[in-house]
Amino acid sequence: MTTSAPLRIDFVSDVSCPWCAVGLASLQQALARLDGEVSAEIHFQPFELNPQMAAEGEDAVEHLVHKYGSTAAQIEANQEMIRERGAALGFTFDMARRKRVYNTFDAHRLLHWAGLEGRQLALKQILLRAYFTDGEDVSAHATLLRLAAEAGLDAERARQILAGDEYANEVRAQEQFFQSRGIHSVPATIVNGRHLISGGQPPEAFEQALRQIAANA
Repeated sequence: MTTSAPLRIDFVSDVSCPWCAVGLASLQQALARLDGEVSAEIHFQPFELNPQMAAEGEDAVEHLVHKYGSTAAQIEANQEMIRERGAALGFTFDMARRKRVYNTFDAHRLLHWAGLEGRQLALKQILLRAYFTDGEDVSAHATLLRLAAEAGLDAERARQILAGDEYANEVRAQEQFFQSRGIHSVPATIVNGRHLISGGQPPEAFEQALRQIAANA
């Protein structure tokens, strides 16, 4: 067993980012392979791909066309690549069900609270599945309450948080902090506050990087 201190991993990501789902699944596979050799504590940090997104959201394909200038063929090819990457990692993308892009700020507020309650990983995984596999509206409070309860969190406390602006300042402060550190695309995996692993890398890349960082820690 390793006697070294756990690596601190800050995983900067958004609930509506498909590559974040890929990156998290890869990271977890890498950590499973390194079990007994490297230990880590994952802290999920907020990033909004679309901070100005309206409450009703936007059609997913139209959004990609407007934001990136993508053609329908490019979008279809990218979605198939993401679906295949997810499938190889045991994560199901159902792009036919994920028809809209939503505002994710309230989801990030709940994730901040879940971190204080020790249920952050559970809620993060449930939110990603709800959006990318089940096509749910992860901005709707009724949906967020149900998912919080599924993650083992107190539904009434979640209701209180969503009804006000609790943890809004904390989420914005964290977003600004990581942007000030140069994080402008996600996922961004930051190890021990110093080492950056960018993008949805395969498990082998995470495994190699984490082993090397742990050896030099």
